[in-house]
Amino acid sequence: MAEPKTKYDRQLRIWGEQGQAALEKASICLLNCGPTGSETLKNLVLGGVGSITIVDGSKVELGDLGNNFMVDESSLGQSKAKCVCSFLQELNDAVKAKFIEEYPEALIDTNPSFFSQFTLVVATQLVEESMVKLDRICREANVMLIFARSYGLTGLVRISVKEHAVIESKPDHFLDDLRLNNPWPELRGFAEAIDLNVQDPVAHKHIPYVVILVKMADEWIKSHGGSLPSTREEKREFKELLKARMVAMDEDNYKEAIDASFKVFAPRGISSDLQQIIIDSCAEVASNSSDFWVMVAALKEFIANEGGGEAPLEGSIPDMTSSTEHYVNLQKIYQAKSEADFLVIEKRVRNILKKIGRDPNSIPKATIKSFCKNARKLKVCRYRLIEDEYNNPSLPELQKYLTDEDYSIAVGFYILLRAVDRYAANFNSFPGQFDGGMDEDISRLKTTAVGLLNDFGCNGLTLTEDLINEMCRFGAAELHAVAAFIGGIASQEVIKLITKQFVPMSGTYVFNGIDHKSQLLSLY
Repeated sequence: MAEPKTKYDRQLRIWGEQGQAALEKASICLLNCGPTGSETLKNLVLGGVGSITIVDGSKVELGDLGNNFMVDESSLGQSKAKCVCSFLQELNDAVKAKFIEEYPEALIDTNPSFFSQFTLVVATQLVEESMVKLDRICREANVMLIFARSYGLTGLVRISVKEHAVIESKPDHFLDDLRLNNPWPELRGFAEAIDLNVQDPVAHKHIPYVVILVKMADEWIKSHGGSLPSTREEKREFKELLKARMVAMDEDNYKEAIDASFKVFAPRGISSDLQQIIIDSCAEVASNSSDFWVMVAALKEFIANEGGGEAPLEGSIPDMTSSTEHYVNLQKIYQAKSEADFLVIEKRVRNILKKIGRDPNSIPKATIKSFCKNARKLKVCRYRLIEDEYNNPSLPELQKYLTDEDYSIAVGFYILLRAVDRYAANFNSFPGQFDGGMDEDISRLKTTAVGLLNDFGCNGLTLTEDLINEMCRFGAAELHAVAAFIGGIASQEVIKLITKQFVPMSGTYVFNGIDHKSQLLSLY
């Protein structure tokens, strides 16, 4: 067997060893192994998830050979769960794979405690009634849940967890933490010791831009009643002052200072997102609080006290034009401040743990360190029970989507996916599933969809005839191309939830295969 380090080399670069370790510890349960479920699991098995359990009571039929690459002609008449399981096991022998020949609906009804053994459940192709029951079961057992469904040319993915806290949210664009708008004493002292008017041209063009901006911002504050540039005019003027200090045209450090001057204009203190987290009621910790909220409580104390309104410093600096000596010294100043902030927070975490009656060393140093480094980027995601969303979706949001040209098809599909379940509950089959009687199916589905809209309070709003006709034409088919796409999205979200890295999707993700568009609907 290949050594995991080389086996998973590419992905280790994305989520690191801790992320990979979390995946290798995770146990995943898949409900229904049609193409949508099989494709989701394939990605996770290749990624090295710890164990998989497939639950499916059906046998392989002729139709399965046309849309599921994980069964072949020799599988006909056999247990679908067994065939898919052995195929997936071949892809990665390090994964523990097992299957249960039972219909998921039966398991949900008769053995709810079965689900509590898993880290995460991927439920595919379930109808509304089963989704609602399973959601309650998983919430109670604290098991993460992802619904995935493909239906003709549409599909949806919806995460359901009470709360998911992310320390390593890894945003694409984020302002680096240089504190140019609010330097601490050591940084200010370092800048003060450097003369911007130095006569030596080589020295002049090797003053790092951090120093230039700290000094110039200081000058500005002194002549502007203590405030930094805020209006457009003032910002332009500040850049002109920087330009005026250039001695030669090829001074890259001054060009960098002009480009980075917006970092001086940024507001001081913490972002509104972080503010929301520290004022959350969960930040009032008790003995049953999670490690995350204990660290948030420590962060809240730090911001109010030692931090002086700021989060702990991250401690890394970007590359910049500078003499080696200046750059190394600057690096040391940032690292020292970051380390000092971490030690204060660590001490506060230990004190809080003691106060709530837990072992003061129960949160590892490395976790607190990572928390401090990412403190400005924390994210907390909460998901409403699917039953709540189904019974009373946010009316203003629904109406907005239904009347917005950009969203009308996505929300139309969302409503029709719910309408086909209601239809199936009434007529024991999905619209267009069997040959003949298409016109009747269309009118029945239309009546069902209008009834659903009226139940929500969207009276007078209807869906286009075209969309209703399309939905009947789909006949509940699982097309491989759509299933593979939905499976790709679902497995990506599974990895985010398990590694606790990156930010999982909020709301309900709807794929519109007619226009090749993906949209997120916030219905709560």
